[in-house]
Amino acid sequence: MPTNHPVAVPDFIYGTAWKEGHTAALTELALRTGFRGIDTANQRRHYFEAGVGQGLAAAYQAGVVTRTDLFLQTKFTYQPGQDHRLPYDPEADLSTQVAQSVASSLEHLGTDYVDCYVLHGPASGYGWTDSDTEVWAAMVKERDAGRTRLLGVSNVSRRHLMQMMAVHSEAPAFVQNRCYARLGWDRDVRLFCKDRNIMYQGFSLLTANPEVLRHPVVAGLAARNHVTPAQIVFRFAQSVGMLPLTGTSSAEHMKQDLASRDLALSTDEVQAIESLVG
Repeated sequence: MPTNHPVAVPDFIYGTAWKEGHTAALTELALRTGFRGIDTANQRRHYFEAGVGQGLAAAYQAGVVTRTDLFLQTKFTYQPGQDHRLPYDPEADLSTQVAQSVASSLEHLGTDYVDCYVLHGPASGYGWTDSDTEVWAAMVKERDAGRTRLLGVSNVSRRHLMQMMAVHSEAPAFVQNRCYARLGWDRDVRLFCKDRNIMYQGFSLLTANPEVLRHPVVAGLAARNHVTPAQIVFRFAQSVGMLPLTGTSSAEHMKQDLASRDLALSTDEVQAIESLVG
């Protein structure tokens, strides 16, 4: 991991979206299996952040990990991305909403800081807006106050990032995007990040790419290495500089996903997978 990050960044992150009542148990299981990065969001529509906190507390109590062992990442989500269970006052200005959402997240997670705080997505799919500028400034204040160590943005295009960089002197430490093979594995954004020492987090690597898991190139590599196609995809992602997320609910798949770190893919094999478009 890059040495310029002031926190230890793991090489795999466990994502907690869509786990609902199983969130606490799966978070604890992920930690027991060996994950040291946990991703969540203060967005009750898709996440149960308080459940993540319950899983963390159980792991702490059992002596599985300590807080300092972990990379905890959560997000601020605009109101259109939420349901009625809001973590902030919808009538408040955006800066206040950020502060309220952060405070709520810290309470949920039982901590006084997170390692990374992420803007869940820009206000517009077409470009960086004044609302994003206000939210990012509020996030910087939270970072400067010590309530997060690093900042990130999610669900962004290269255009968003270029406009963001034109407005703000400080680049995000992370970009987190859904990654489609048929769109070049988000190559434009990944190259933008690489050129600026921004770490790229890739999510939905499996669910967004079912055709890749069935592709003869991936299936053949899996057979030759006696592993699963999913393990090949995760190892590929790491080989091209991604920090992958997995959201599996299977204990066996958790073990397999972490074991993918030990696979060896040649440069030609990596290039072959990167060249897949479906």
